[in-house]
Amino acid sequence: MKQILVTGADGFIGSHLTEMLLEQGYNVRALSYYNSFNYWGWLDGMSHPNMEVVTGDVRDPHFCKHISKGMDTIFHLAALIAIPYSYVAPDSYVDTNVKGTLNICQAAKENGIERIIVTSTSEVYGTAQYVPIDEKHPKQPQSPYSATKIGADAMAMSFYNAFELPVVVARPFNTYGPRQSARAIIPTIITQIANGEKEIRLGDLTPTRDFNYVKDTCKGFIELAACDAAIGQEINIASNYEISMRDTLELIAKIMDSDVKFMEDEQRLRPKNSEVFRLWGDNSKIKELTGFTPAYTIEEGLSETVKWFLDKENLEKYKSDIYNV
Repeated sequence: MKQILVTGADGFIGSHLTEMLLEQGYNVRALSYYNSFNYWGWLDGMSHPNMEVVTGDVRDPHFCKHISKGMDTIFHLAALIAIPYSYVAPDSYVDTNVKGTLNICQAAKENGIERIIVTSTSEVYGTAQYVPIDEKHPKQPQSPYSATKIGADAMAMSFYNAFELPVVVARPFNTYGPRQSARAIIPTIITQIANGEKEIRLGDLTPTRDFNYVKDTCKGFIELAACDAAIGQEINIASNYEISMRDTLELIAKIMDSDVKFMEDEQRLRPKNSEVFRLWGDNSKIKELTGFTPAYTIEEGLSETVKWFLDKENLEKYKSDIYNV
C-alpha cells in the first residue's frame, strides 16, 4: 500500500480526503496543526489502523522534512484560507501559504517523493474575465489570501521546472459539505436557519460560484494523484455549473422548508475591488486527463450537507450568531 502524507488533514477538505484514502486502503500520515490541547480538529473521533496522526506546523522546514520521510505521495492542503482574516493578518498568510508550500516542496525534493499534489483555489482567478474559466485564465490577486495562493502555486511549479519535482497543482472551485467552516456562505445559511432565525445575515448575494460537493473534490484529488499526465500542470476541479448566492440561499431554504428572509450584514461584505463576482470553472482538462465527472448535483450535495448540519451534535459545534471571520 502507498504511504501518503496529508497536510491540513484536520481541516474540512483534508479530513474528508483522509477518510477517502483510508477507505481505499492507503496508509495515511495525517498532519494536524499543533496546539497544546492535543486537539486534532475534524480528525478527533476518527480512528483507523492505517492512520497515523502527527501534530506540527508546515512553517517549520525541518519538521516538513521529518514528516515526509518514507512517504510516496503528499497531498498538501495546509493553508490559511479565510479571506476576511487575510485583510487583518496578511503576513501570517505569506508564512503559512507561500513559505509552507516552499517547505513541503523542498522536503519532497530532498526525500524523493513520487508525487505531490499542491492545493490551489479558484480565488486565484479573481472575477471571471471570460467563462467558463479554464486554466489559461489570468491570475488576479483580489485579496491577500488569493495573492498568497498565486505565490504558492508559482513556488510549486518552480520546483517542477527547476528540479523536475513531480508536482500537480489541483485547483478546486468552491467546495462545500459537512464540516465546512461557518465563515463560508452555505454553512452560514444552514446554521442560521437550523437555529430558528427568520432573518438571516449574509453579505452580497449577487456573486456567482461553481460549487463542488466535498466528496467530488476529494475524488478529483485522488484521480489527479494517479495520473502521470497531470504532472507539471495546473488543473481545475470544477462542476462546470454556475449559481448565484441568492439562488443558493433559495435552494437551501427550499430543502429546509423555510420562509427565511435575507438581511444584508455590512461586516460580511468584502471591499469593492476585492469581491470576486463571478466564478464558473471549466473542467474539461481534468475530464480529458482522468475521466473525472462530479457525482453529486448541487441539489444532492446540499441535501447531504443540510442533513449533516441538522444533527444536533454537529450543529452545536457552530456559533451561528457570531460572524466567523
